[in-house]
Amino acid sequence: MEIQTLLKLMTDQNASDLHLVVGSPPILRITGVLTPTSYASLAPESVKSLITPLLNEEQKTFFEREKELDLGYEHGDSRFRINVHYSKGAMGVAIRRIPKKIPTLTELRMPKIVESFCSEIRGLVLVTGPTGCGKSTTQASMIDLINTTRGCHIITVEDPIEYVHAHKKSIIEQREVGLDTLTFGRALKRVLRQDPDVILVGEMRDLETIQTAITAAETGHLVISTLHTPDAPGSIDRMIDVFPPHQQAQVRLQLSMVLKGIIAQQLIPRKDKKGMIAAVEVLVGIPAVKNIIRKATTQELYTTIEISLKYGMQGMDTSLKELYQGGVITYEEAITNAQNAEQLTKSIKQVV
Repeated sequence: MEIQTLLKLMTDQNASDLHLVVGSPPILRITGVLTPTSYASLAPESVKSLITPLLNEEQKTFFEREKELDLGYEHGDSRFRINVHYSKGAMGVAIRRIPKKIPTLTELRMPKIVESFCSEIRGLVLVTGPTGCGKSTTQASMIDLINTTRGCHIITVEDPIEYVHAHKKSIIEQREVGLDTLTFGRALKRVLRQDPDVILVGEMRDLETIQTAITAAETGHLVISTLHTPDAPGSIDRMIDVFPPHQQAQVRLQLSMVLKGIIAQQLIPRKDKKGMIAAVEVLVGIPAVKNIIRKATTQELYTTIEISLKYGMQGMDTSLKELYQGGVITYEEAITNAQNAEQLTKSIKQVV
């Protein structure tokens, strides 16, 4: 068994992930469900022999020193994001499949307002949600739309690079943490000296990166980034809370001025079992939202989202309801993933 065989199996089975864990056969995640393959359970040396051929000497040295490694790899019609780590002293591997073709926002069934975010000249747009919810795909689709329709200098900072972009109407530079730069924060500071129009930050992990991203948005750049937060109000609080208390009022003011929108998403299994579909909450940075951010009353944003449909906003439960009524997801999935299951149940029954 070779790693290329398993990567081909991922593609053939339309699996999103592959796990190589000692004591278990290789396991695929298909439509959100972990599915064991027919191969034998893996021994420590088996995992090592599968993944080592993909690593260069620098990556091997980094892994031995840091005990963790992220890298990108191409095979066939797909690109793969690979995480190598240790578990109980043995090597473990998690692999995410990334199709080479970047889907459009229409193909992702994103609300129209998301396209308008891509027309912004300056400001901050966030794509949020738990790990594995499709944030990178949404980001890539947004960058591809800008790349196709606008003449911009786009710079991305990613760990690792996932979707690979070609120059279209824009020129685009993709920088990988660990290969082209040391950290997100360090890269972002240097990027500001490279005449960018649009900056994609793969993830805002710390105070330095968040502060620099806000500053970049303030100084005339469109910044697109992600947070591992479940919804838009939580994303606001997450960004503010990383700062010391004495700085938070100032950061709230800055954030209220630069925020253009937040797209919070989760992936739901499709009813036809042909993959997953994103349910999406959208917050738009209208004056009422900016005022709520400044006042530190972010809980009010839930109501604001629900009553601001004319501005393009959309609640998560509204998205789930539409997906259910459109026959895309099951009733059970809609209710299970709802923010307010009781209210969504009543809303669906009223329509019926």
